[in-house]
Amino acid sequence: MKKVITGKDIVRQLKADLIGKDSYRGVTLTYTWLANQFGHFSLGFIPTFVGYLILKRHFSDQRASLYAALAVSLFWLTFEIFNFLGPLLSRKSRSTYVFQPAWGNIAFDTITDLIYFWCGALMASILCAYTTTALVALLILTVLVLYPAYYWYLTKMYLQAPSYPFQFRLSQWSTEHIPDEDIALVRRFLDNEEQGMHLFLFGPKRSGKTSLSVAIATELSIRHQSAVYTSAMKLYCMFFEHDDDSAANVLWTWRKASILVIDDINPGDPIKEDIITPERFLSFVDTFSTNDINRTVLRQTNVIWVLGDDDASRKLSERWQDMLTGIGVEKEKLLSLNLQLYSQVPVKAEYDLRMQS
Repeated sequence: MKKVITGKDIVRQLKADLIGKDSYRGVTLTYTWLANQFGHFSLGFIPTFVGYLILKRHFSDQRASLYAALAVSLFWLTFEIFNFLGPLLSRKSRSTYVFQPAWGNIAFDTITDLIYFWCGALMASILCAYTTTALVALLILTVLVLYPAYYWYLTKMYLQAPSYPFQFRLSQWSTEHIPDEDIALVRRFLDNEEQGMHLFLFGPKRSGKTSLSVAIATELSIRHQSAVYTSAMKLYCMFFEHDDDSAANVLWTWRKASILVIDDINPGDPIKEDIITPERFLSFVDTFSTNDINRTVLRQTNVIWVLGDDDASRKLSERWQDMLTGIGVEKEKLLSLNLQLYSQVPVKAEYDLRMQS
C-alpha cells in the first residue's frame, strides 16, 4: 500500500512546529508556511491599526475602524490582482515557459493570502472599535480559511517529506529548445494515473536532468502523492533495510512511496565511464531481498531515473529498459528523454511561484 498522510500525521507535525526551538532543530516547510500566514495576518492587522489612529480624528471610532479595515483590504486585493494577472497576461512572460505554471494552484494560493490579509484587518478593526459588521465578516472568513489552511499545510508536508535538494517547480525549468514530443512525454508521466511508470533522463553535467527530475516530482507532491528523492548510493543501502516507517522516523520509506527519484546513478560527461551498469544495479536489488520485495516495489512504483550520457553506440536507454522489462515492467510504461542535445539553463520564473507561501 502506498502511503498517504493521515490526520494523525498532521497533528504530530503541527505539534512539532509549534513546540520547541527551531534554533537547534531547523525550520521545516510547514513551519515556514505557518510563519508566512502569520505575516499575512500582521500585514492586514498593523496597517489597519495605524489607519484607525489617523481616521478617528475625522470620524467616529466605529466608522474609523471599519474604514481603515476596508481601505487595507482593498489595497491588498488590488496588489494581489496585479501580482497575479500581470505575469498571466504578459505575452513576454508566457513565452519564457517550456511548461506553463499551474495557474489554478497559484490562484488558490493568492485567494488564501487575501483571506489572511482580510482576517488581520478585521481583527484590528474589532479591537480598535467593535462593530457587528466586522465580527460577522471575520467569522465568515474564519470558516472560509479552514479548508485552504488544511490544504496548504498538508501540501507542505508532502513537499518536505521527500527531502528534495532544492525547491523547484516545473515551470521554472527552461531550455533553449525542446521538441513537443519530449514535452508530451513529460506530461504523460505527470498525468499517468497508474503505478509502475518509469522515466529515464539522460544527459551530461549541467544538462538539467536533476532539476527536471525534482521539478516533475515536486508537481506530483503538490498533487499529494508520496515521493522519495535519493541518490543511487543511498538507495543501494536502502535495498537492505527492513520496511519500518516508525524506526526510520519518517512518514514513508522508499517502498511506500508513489514516486521515487533516483539521482546520480551515473555522472555523465565529462566522466565517460558508467559507474553503475543495469546489471550491477539489478545485483544490488536482488542481494538479501526476500520474496523479491525490491523487484516488486520497483515494478509497482513510478520511478524517475537520472543517468549519464546516452548515444547510439552505447545503447544505455535500451539496456536499462531491458533490465526493467526483465523484472516484469511493461514496455509501454518505459519512457526515455535524452537532454544531451539541449542547452539547458534553469532560470527563476518571472512569476513568484510561491513555494514558500
